[in-house]
Amino acid sequence: MVKSKLPSNTQQPSSNSITMIILFFLFLFISHLSTAFSAHCSTVTATKTFQKCITLPTQQASIAWTFHPHNATLDLCFFGTFISPSGWVGWGINPTSPEMTGTRALVAFPDPNSGQLVLLPYILDPSVKLQKTPLLSRPLDIHLISSSATLYGGKMATIHNGATVQIYATVKLVPNKTKIHHVWNRGLYVQGYSPTIHPTTSNDLSSITTFDVLSGSAATQHNNMDMLKLVHGILNAISWGILLPTGAVTARYLRHIQALGPTWFYVHSGIQLSAFFFGTVGFAIGIRLGEMSPGVTYGLHRKLGFAAFSLGALQTLALLFRPKTTHKFRKYWKSYHHFVGYSCVVLGVVNVFQGFEVIGEGRSYAKLGYCLCLSTLVGVCIALEVNSWVIFCRKSKEEKMRREGLISGSDKGSGIHSGTHSGVLG
Repeated sequence: MVKSKLPSNTQQPSSNSITMIILFFLFLFISHLSTAFSAHCSTVTATKTFQKCITLPTQQASIAWTFHPHNATLDLCFFGTFISPSGWVGWGINPTSPEMTGTRALVAFPDPNSGQLVLLPYILDPSVKLQKTPLLSRPLDIHLISSSATLYGGKMATIHNGATVQIYATVKLVPNKTKIHHVWNRGLYVQGYSPTIHPTTSNDLSSITTFDVLSGSAATQHNNMDMLKLVHGILNAISWGILLPTGAVTARYLRHIQALGPTWFYVHSGIQLSAFFFGTVGFAIGIRLGEMSPGVTYGLHRKLGFAAFSLGALQTLALLFRPKTTHKFRKYWKSYHHFVGYSCVVLGVVNVFQGFEVIGEGRSYAKLGYCLCLSTLVGVCIALEVNSWVIFCRKSKEEKMRREGLISGSDKGSGIHSGTHSGVLG
């Protein structure tokens, strides 16, 4: 027999690795927070200075405004960015509800004839959402006093991917109605003078906000929602995407190391219970985010989340009904435990990647960092799997040589080596 000998601090590298992974994700979390809060709004433009501003929750957009209560007039400037040289950027007000349908919009795009920036008014009726007819410009039925659009950078600025546009508007509001539904978005191209449909990522579908132009009170709510999204993503990436697979790895490879004894089980259980606890918190935050975003649904991400959480709950409950090793139903419990456990790991990892796509971070450094962590874990698994097969083949060869009498039953560890040399020297 070949015995595996590990020093007494065998579990230390595993715990250190987990700690490093958690610290890495916390670093990404803090850096993401600093990026989010550094994208502040500005009350000063080249032509006007406004009293208040708010950073909008999506597309790095913002609004600066001045409200004149004595005549219910709103002066504002919307800051947006193009995502294509032939694209469009739009902002508007929905007089009745926080949704795209019914929005009175101002859309800026390059003139197809001259290439110069133009700003035209549009009313987004239900036929636009269903794409039954092209979106055609027509006068707005709200009291729009003036409107204009300029590119950041002055007359020498050109429209390109990432170019910033400022849409100015002066609107006469209904007296005593200062809570306004703002809608904004951007698209890839324009057909003639008809803006085409915008992308349908979560950021594009949730580009709606409501705030009081007198107080700007909705700003705190949006910051809280952004914070919840970050916490939701970080917790789920660590729990379902890192800790849960790590717990499965410890059970598969550490249990065969005799020097550890039952320590592997406590390590495995501790990691998995921690993963389920943090995953439950992330799952609850996801439910809350869904309640805070009416009309915005992420079908696949939501279904995968519910499935992973349900399997994780079943695994946790299975610990209460774990039969003893001598019980006749033990083998059936092990089969169930392995199937549900690996299914939960696969669903969790897939949903982490789906989450990156949902929040529009499909090409972010956060996703790259997660891929590096996951790749490291996969590499460790491959190395341990190869090592297990080497030990298995060595043991099989030993047993075969013992049966053939080439080595004695008392020879352990160095039996193969001694048998080989005695044959050569004899």
